[in-house]
Amino acid sequence: MNNSSDNNYSSNSSSTSEQALHLLQTIFGYPAFRSQQGQIVEHVVHGGDALVLMPTGGGKSLCYQIPALIRNGVGIVVSPLIALMQDQVDALAEVGVRAAFLNSTQTFDEILAVEKKMREGDLDLVYIAPERLLTQRCLELLEIVNIALFAIDEAHCVSQWGHDFRPEYIRLSTLHERFPHVPRIALTATADQQTRDEIIHRLQLENALQFVASFDRPNIRYQIVEKANGRKQLLDFIQAQHNGDAGIVYCLSRKKVEETAEFLCEHGITALPYHAGMEMSERSKNQARFLREDSIVMCATIAFGMGIDKPDVRFVAHLDLPKSIEGYYQETGRAGRDGGSANAWMAYGLQDVVQQRRMIDESEANETYKRVQSVKLEAMLSLCETLNCRRVHILDYFGQASEPCGNCDTCLSPPTSFDGTIAAQKILSTVYRVDQRFAAGHVIDILRGIDTERVQQWRHEQLSTFGIGSDKSEAEWRALLRQLIALGLVAVDYDNYSALKLTEESRAVLRGEVRIALRQYKKAEKAVKHKRQSAKDYEETQLSTEEQTLFDQLRWWRVETARTHNVPAYVIFPDATLREIARVAPHTLTALRAISGVGDKKLDSYGKDILTLIEGTAAH
Repeated sequence: MNNSSDNNYSSNSSSTSEQALHLLQTIFGYPAFRSQQGQIVEHVVHGGDALVLMPTGGGKSLCYQIPALIRNGVGIVVSPLIALMQDQVDALAEVGVRAAFLNSTQTFDEILAVEKKMREGDLDLVYIAPERLLTQRCLELLEIVNIALFAIDEAHCVSQWGHDFRPEYIRLSTLHERFPHVPRIALTATADQQTRDEIIHRLQLENALQFVASFDRPNIRYQIVEKANGRKQLLDFIQAQHNGDAGIVYCLSRKKVEETAEFLCEHGITALPYHAGMEMSERSKNQARFLREDSIVMCATIAFGMGIDKPDVRFVAHLDLPKSIEGYYQETGRAGRDGGSANAWMAYGLQDVVQQRRMIDESEANETYKRVQSVKLEAMLSLCETLNCRRVHILDYFGQASEPCGNCDTCLSPPTSFDGTIAAQKILSTVYRVDQRFAAGHVIDILRGIDTERVQQWRHEQLSTFGIGSDKSEAEWRALLRQLIALGLVAVDYDNYSALKLTEESRAVLRGEVRIALRQYKKAEKAVKHKRQSAKDYEETQLSTEEQTLFDQLRWWRVETARTHNVPAYVIFPDATLREIARVAPHTLTALRAISGVGDKKLDSYGKDILTLIEGTAAH
């Protein structure tokens, strides 16, 4: 677009900000920039480097797409998301932007065609996988092409401590060395201070301006429940609150992914598996169905999700504890990208803590890496066990102060704490009296006075602690033990059948020198159906019966149109735009053009069809 005669916005014709706003409105159909978008665009247009931290759904892509359209040359987008490049290019084509990609899925002739267009200045944006970008052939091509900018998407992939490390990202510093006068913009949705520092160091962005938007996603409700029967709890949650909605369920293992998808399908929910052990063709087919169809639930390992632009994912569920808050926030951020209310739900239990700690301890990584991962896990456990607002806890982790949200589980149903010193002493004493040689189940049987064959075999019914915890259920003791492990008062010896061990810190508690507060156990409750509650910064648009009828008709039209164009439905229009069309029911192209998300190209492509549909629905 920056090289075409009818859209050549030079700095002489108007100010940069006016050009940027004009493009935002006419191409993308949005009335105004959000948050820091306008400042970022202007900075990059004038040749400045930038590091942009903006939550998922915050509009990061516009921060490099619009500067690429204004500056001379082609914008090069470095992205690890080969499986999604076609959809990204298709979405840009729908709004009239000339885009292409270069990756390993293409034939040699297709690659030659894209390279020819790049040399001739016939493309606005080209998406390139980092592995291909760093080849000699690609670097030599870039040397002779007029480059507008480099956008390094998913920049957190450069962090060796992070949840999505990609070794090839470290070599992207070559862009600064070989193309020192081309502006670079690095973008990510989640990065703590350590990861930010690493991005700056690895990519040589020491002189870049940093734009850190609010990490808050007020439309997402965070809920962490006591795990009893995880799959059954998940089913209850989906049936009660998200029947017919699109969602993502994250599991730690490939086997659990497949079992969970099968379980949900058996109970009438269309669920698909996705993990790295599947054939690429099967993975691609399932991903395409998730993106193109409504009401699909994707059960996946963390191999799925980065870069997923589907705006109407209504929930993200975790059946296993994530390794870090960054990973958790990145994954939950895939819900509610359209600003509509969404849920981040997790079932969490003692086994999750044991499993994650074992994975770190048994890792072949060096001690420094293990130490960093342990700190990140402790922060994640602290979020799970917090007595305070979960949103405040998450935002504080990313260095952002906030007030209680009134929309997470701990705000809506505040947990209670109690002086858990005596309960802790009972657990610690029992662990000590069995010579720190037995796992959680046996220790809890002794506490509860359960005279099992194994207890008799070791004569543990004769211990002074036998039966001193008979007032609590097994689930209660498991919840208390989980908290002691999370607090570092009890360790698990994985080389000795997961035997519980006392730590140095436990001595002070056993002696009564330190008192500890613990979270009161709350029995897992069956999920109940309730009206989606608006977050403080988000008010869901309620449609009348007539408006809802039109909205449903528009969605059916979108499905058929998307199928004809072979693109995901949201690429045609997201739900938020269709909902606004249904509410306004415009009868002229001018009125339709005024709705957010309707740019010039989409007005030309679909305007008459939509007006005809509106008239037909009104007639009935």
